[in-house]
Amino acid sequence: MLINRISKALCVLLLSWQPVAMALPSDANKAIHISADSATRNDQTGITLYKGDVLLTQGSMKVSGDSIELRQTDSSITQIIAKGRPAEFQQRPAVDEEVTHAYGKVLHYNVRTKELEITGQAKVSQGADVFSGNRIVYNINKSTVNAFRDESANGERVQIVIQPKATPVNESTTTATGELNPQ
Repeated sequence: MLINRISKALCVLLLSWQPVAMALPSDANKAIHISADSATRNDQTGITLYKGDVLLTQGSMKVSGDSIELRQTDSSITQIIAKGRPAEFQQRPAVDEEVTHAYGKVLHYNVRTKELEITGQAKVSQGADVFSGNRIVYNINKSTVNAFRDESANGERVQIVIQPKATPVNESTTTATGELNPQ
């Protein structure tokens, strides 16, 4: 009886899932898949806790960690909190863009504001560009990254690596003698 009630609650949760982030337009129409060793749902608090090598996927979005907590009000998910060593978030922002990866000990995603706060050895990368620090706030809609250093006495500073973007090839080329050769 209790297992049947938990199964129904989990089905209701999955059917009422709202798209988690702005990303590929087709992501919102994809099924949500969650795999874990265990799941506990509390209807009174609206919290479902998944434990044990948890993987949540929807289209190009993937969230993984040792545990993932989904917080729900009424029929929509409001927060996703993943914890791990590290927990990971990844999503393709657009068809022509590289996948964005985020890693940290705790990933706290606010569905309404589309902000992902990463704490504890935080890192966000897209292609060869990398931001790292103790805490990073990544706004998915605005594609902005704010990184913060560890405030302890010997705290690690923010590290950023930005690769040069390829420049368009000019219609003219230079010959071996240095003269322009229109093509």
